[in-house]
Amino acid sequence: MANLAQYCLTQADPDPAREALLVLGPGAVVQERWTYGDLSAAVHAVAGGLGALGLEPGARVLLRLGHSSDFPLMFFGAIGAGLVPVPTSAMLTAGECDALLADSGAALVLHDGHTTLPSDPGAARLLGPDALRALKQAAPAPFVDLDEDAPAFLVYTSGTSGRAKGVLHAQRSARGRAPMARGWTGLGPHDRLLHAGAFNWTYTLGVGLMDPWANGATSLVYDGPRDPHIWPELIESGRATLFAAVPSLYRRILKYGEVRPDSFPALRHGLTAGEALAPDLHAEWCAATGRPLYEALGMSEISTYVSSGPETPTRPGSPGRAQPGRRIAILDPDSADTTPLPAGETGLLGVHRGDPGLMLRYWERPDDTAAAFRGDWFLTGDRASIDEEGYVWYGGRTDDVMNAFGYRVAPQEVEHALLTHPDVQDVAVTDVDASSGVSLITAFVILSEGARADETALAGHAARHLAEYKRPKAYRFVESLPRTPSGKLRRKDLKSGMPSRG
Repeated sequence: MANLAQYCLTQADPDPAREALLVLGPGAVVQERWTYGDLSAAVHAVAGGLGALGLEPGARVLLRLGHSSDFPLMFFGAIGAGLVPVPTSAMLTAGECDALLADSGAALVLHDGHTTLPSDPGAARLLGPDALRALKQAAPAPFVDLDEDAPAFLVYTSGTSGRAKGVLHAQRSARGRAPMARGWTGLGPHDRLLHAGAFNWTYTLGVGLMDPWANGATSLVYDGPRDPHIWPELIESGRATLFAAVPSLYRRILKYGEVRPDSFPALRHGLTAGEALAPDLHAEWCAATGRPLYEALGMSEISTYVSSGPETPTRPGSPGRAQPGRRIAILDPDSADTTPLPAGETGLLGVHRGDPGLMLRYWERPDDTAAAFRGDWFLTGDRASIDEEGYVWYGGRTDDVMNAFGYRVAPQEVEHALLTHPDVQDVAVTDVDASSGVSLITAFVILSEGARADETALAGHAARHLAEYKRPKAYRFVESLPRTPSGKLRRKDLKSGMPSRG
């Protein structure tokens, strides 16, 4: 029997007085300090308060919470009570919240009074700031003992249909994260890991909270202005031994911050995931800091599973090797054969379905779940090859999903939103390289008859319908879009550049 919250808070048998979480503000001032004893007591209280609401076991709880410690308390408290939290970005619009609420069938919405709520909660019960305070002061309850394959949490990721797709993870997913400590982070009980993301990002929930706590380490999270020059000070003042961020933030730190080999002396190495790490950025960081930068390849369905790390030397251009205990393979993209291809051949990257970190299934999408597996292999949607030494060489996505600073975004979702503007006759969206290691979501727009090119109007329309990270950062007005004879859009032709409308 198992419970993910129980695992994370007790697996390392931490001293109750040991620091579990520090929330840092501007100037690296400690705004909140949570010991393991305090954290455990608060999560047990939330579990007791949620358990007293009489919800069915496995009921979904939509979290509409901003960047505060309430997010992990409610997330882990819900799991402790046998419920299934649904973490969401604070940047979502009401329409996007409506879609997730409807798809998840959440019975409860927890909100802090600041984040946007669904426009029509329907039968879902809304609990706001006063209720959150009451939950944290409720009578504590023991965590519900569950089967390892029981649902633990539900996250949403962009799907190729343009509709967000739910990824359901099991209680065993906490145990499935264990290979990351050896294969990527090198995390131990005396580490202090600073994560640059917000609490409500799954990258932060996993690497920034679950992993440090499961190893008895200290998690540092920053709450304040996100200017890139502040991070070196935070790393140094927070005595961080590990720092986790997306590659684009490392690039901005090098450009705008003061970084030298004698900066942040406690830091052993940096961690990066969410985007491909450009070789030039890796070289620049190592030269400027004298510390390694370890990359990981992952996805919502399994988190990270390929990486470099203290035991896996980096190879510029490769994210690394399969983490210890994980099984990966390259499969033939043009057949249903389940036999792995030999070293050096490019095909579909697969993860063995026996991996405890792999999702249970796509939520209420049995056809998508079935299509994602071939025999014993889960198909990641990535093209890659594996060399003789086990290093993975990434060859891009097999679908059109874009990467926006660590977030996966389906171009169809952005296109659907823009097509509701009366000035847009047709539109195609893709990510276009802007510089080394940086790509921008770009909309190629055919205007309706008589309409004029107005980027400001389209950007405002996108802001009303899409979370900030999904919005185009550039607009190009064109006369036509590249399509096949059957009418299918050729997005690769867009990436190579198209003439703008005169």
